[in-house]
Amino acid sequence: MSTPADKPEVVELPVAPAIVPSARHRRAATQRVREARDRLTSTSGTRPAFDHELLRQYAQTRLSASFVVMLLVVSAGVLFGFWMAPASAAAWTFGTLCIHVVIIYNCNTYLKKSSFSSSTRKWRARFILLDLLYGLCWTTILVHPAGSDPVANTLMMFLMLLVVAVSSMLAASLPIAAFAATAPVTSAIALKFAIDGTFNNYVLAVLALVAEGYFALLAYRLHTTTLATLEARAEKDALIGELEQAKAISDEARHRAESANVAKSRFLAQMSHELRTPLNAILGFSEVMKSEIFGEHAVAVYKSYSADIHNSGVHLLNLINEILDLSRIEAGRYELNEEAVSLAHVVADCHHLLKLRASSRGITIHEVFEQGMPRIWGDERATRQIVLNLLSNSIKFTPQGGEIWLKVGWTASGGQYLSVKDSGSGIAEDEIPIVLASFGQGSNSIKSAEQGAGLGLPIAKSLIDMHGGTFTLRSKLRIGTEVIVTFPPERVMSALAPMGEEAPPLQPPQAADPAAEERRRLRNKPIMNAGTGL
Repeated sequence: MSTPADKPEVVELPVAPAIVPSARHRRAATQRVREARDRLTSTSGTRPAFDHELLRQYAQTRLSASFVVMLLVVSAGVLFGFWMAPASAAAWTFGTLCIHVVIIYNCNTYLKKSSFSSSTRKWRARFILLDLLYGLCWTTILVHPAGSDPVANTLMMFLMLLVVAVSSMLAASLPIAAFAATAPVTSAIALKFAIDGTFNNYVLAVLALVAEGYFALLAYRLHTTTLATLEARAEKDALIGELEQAKAISDEARHRAESANVAKSRFLAQMSHELRTPLNAILGFSEVMKSEIFGEHAVAVYKSYSADIHNSGVHLLNLINEILDLSRIEAGRYELNEEAVSLAHVVADCHHLLKLRASSRGITIHEVFEQGMPRIWGDERATRQIVLNLLSNSIKFTPQGGEIWLKVGWTASGGQYLSVKDSGSGIAEDEIPIVLASFGQGSNSIKSAEQGAGLGLPIAKSLIDMHGGTFTLRSKLRIGTEVIVTFPPERVMSALAPMGEEAPPLQPPQAADPAAEERRRLRNKPIMNAGTGL
């Protein structure tokens, strides 16, 4: 009989954690996709918005330099009138100025357009064609036979460099237009010099081509710089847009949080009345039943049940009061009723209130108070609540037979401090921020039979913060916990020193009157001495 084959062991491979891209990587990926899409839809390899902006800069540069170009054309026409017929020079000047006027008119028309459209390609072609005609006009006058002497060659070379430089600067935003305006002039001049066949003319032809390459490279560099500036501005605008969107989202979230906080406050204010009214009835009737005021119970268990009902009602009422106090503190509506308070007396009173609870658990409370401490300026109710919260927590989490130390004394800066130290189970270091948060509970409190809402320490910390003091919690597992609360020196009311000078009289001194002094002397004179001469 064959035995069944063993079931193969299945090994589960670990699942790789999902990699969530950060906001910066998402933004970079979105930008790359947008740039790729813009390059595919653009005819110049840049974004359509950049094409439109480059054309606008080209038109604005042409308009701003229109007077300079007109002055250059007129000066060249007057100068060439000495080498050629004046009529031909005047005709060339008029034709070149007409082309320049057409360029200016088209630039004005393009700038008046409110937004760019799909006709950007047509406007680019139009500007390139106009620059080509402008360059051909200069070609016709520069290649005109004016002689081969050094003066004519120098003048021709100078004018060519001037025209190429001006055209390259004006059309730097559109390098193709700059090349269309300068290439015919440079080619014609270089060809003319090469045809003459002399060594000097060969050198001038090479210099003309080198100058064309230099100005073309300069125009390209200017175009690259302009494009980089536009890209930086676009990135800045995009970043500003993202910041505004994030601000709008944060404002909306803040408004929602404020609305939720207002709704919570209204709910707590409404529910505090709705809960306290039946709670007072429950506490009152359960107190009557527990005390057996109207007679003993027929069944003895009912008395213990009444005590349980009363204790549960007291616990629930304390919980409601803590929640309401915390909500008022968080909403900034908790107002301090400040007066002169003796910190040592408040701590002693709280010790007296909780002494019975500590004795029932076999816990010993030691008092270490410095004598002769002055009062502090603060809220007595808030101070009492701080001490009660800290001391009740220590009693709750201190085991049977443990010890608690209450210390009140001076701080190094002249303030006063309160220290509550116990020999309880302690709090783990990583759980200290949790227990200081609202409704936060550590692992020991979760396991404990006496669980609370986790509001004692947060309320105490908030109240001492309102007094301008500090709240420090130190704890170690299986050793104990110590909470130190300090009040700043500004709240200590030091005794006033006695005055060194005598107090002024209540009434101002009266001027001496001789007649009044004589009457007072006669009135005080003894009667039996009258007539005796004494």
